[in-house]
Amino acid sequence: MATTSSDQAVLTTAERRGRWIAQWDPEDLGFWQRTGARVARRNLIFSVLSEHIGFSIWSLWSVLVLFLTPAYGISHDLRTAAAEKFLLTTLPTVLGAVVRIPYTLAVAWLGGRTWTFISATLLLIPTVAAAVVLTPGVSYGTLLLVAALAGVGGGNFASSMANINSFYPQRLKGRVLGINAGGGNIGVAAVQLVGLAVLATAGKDHPRILLGIYLPLIVIAALCAALFMDNIAGVRSPSGAMRDACRNRHTWIVSVLYIATFGSFIGFSFAFGQVLQNQFAPHFLTAGKADPVKIAYLTFLGPLVGSAARPFGGWLADRFGGARATFWNFTLMALAGAVVLTASEQKSLGLFFAGFIALFALSGLGNGSTYKMIPAIFPSREVSGAVIGIAGAIGALGGAAVNLAFRQSFLTYGTGVPAYIAFIASYVICMALTWAVYLRPQRGY
Repeated sequence: MATTSSDQAVLTTAERRGRWIAQWDPEDLGFWQRTGARVARRNLIFSVLSEHIGFSIWSLWSVLVLFLTPAYGISHDLRTAAAEKFLLTTLPTVLGAVVRIPYTLAVAWLGGRTWTFISATLLLIPTVAAAVVLTPGVSYGTLLLVAALAGVGGGNFASSMANINSFYPQRLKGRVLGINAGGGNIGVAAVQLVGLAVLATAGKDHPRILLGIYLPLIVIAALCAALFMDNIAGVRSPSGAMRDACRNRHTWIVSVLYIATFGSFIGFSFAFGQVLQNQFAPHFLTAGKADPVKIAYLTFLGPLVGSAARPFGGWLADRFGGARATFWNFTLMALAGAVVLTASEQKSLGLFFAGFIALFALSGLGNGSTYKMIPAIFPSREVSGAVIGIAGAIGALGGAAVNLAFRQSFLTYGTGVPAYIAFIASYVICMALTWAVYLRPQRGY
């Protein structure tokens, strides 16, 4: 079908220096088929690239802690060292949560393309800082400060989701937001795979090689955003969207649900290697010492499975309804948590690993189904974008809660059992909340 003059105006505007698209209506099927799908797909591809690198930098310290020994300011006492490492992975989670709301607003203020370029460039700060300070003799306080900086990578997710939410029609948002988020989430598994390669080849004495690999990737992501993405004028400065979102009780209910899904995914992703090292230390010894390579061989699988599952969560929500998919997902998460608890008490590494992989997969599915609920509950494009930012920020705080729960559990009891009980309880609560608010009234979310 030929491109209409209206469609051509969209393309012409986007091709100007500022790459602002003046009019954008993805719900118009004719426009979507002629022009919209192609432009949206291009923006999705490079948004995923930037978000992917952002997730890798955000979760960087989940890998770097495997390199750290007392030479890097870590305590000689095993329990204290475990607590110190969990804190190093908690701080970037907290900062990543805090910056998600301003990152979401930045898409409206500056445009998706412009902000994607800026946010990708900001990833250079924590990466360069870590490369400078990560040498033997560094103080633990310095490590805490630099680890916190990695939190800027957590904001890329919120701005990317808000931006892509504006490009696609309602009927495709569950699947597309799942693809966008899943492609970003895989950045966690990717950095852990790269870390494994560094550990296996260069050894644990060269953590800065990992940082050197990511520096050019950050530059590439920023350049691609500048060259190939677009801004949509229609979502510029949404009047009162964030205020309207904050006043709606459903914003906070969905955010609680997202704590249990995304909070579990990112919290487990950051903590899994340390949990294995502390819970099953005898299985990961070489010549009587903890071998980070053996641990790294297992840790990347969880984030990889969880990331791959996320688009399927969106697809299930598109087909069966977001609330129904989310409800059954929480039911299965509680059961998987019970498997992990049982395996921990029986000291069965195989069962423990299987239970945790199931938790990763289900947290990924739940991420997709929960996010699908947002545009269904909030049909306004501007308000749903604001809710995505709020829920993303609060959900990321769930990741910090996971790491703090593990820290306290291992520090006090030398085991993760109390933490697992807390996780199971949270899944049961969220299951009941989903049913009470979104399924019992048969509202079709």
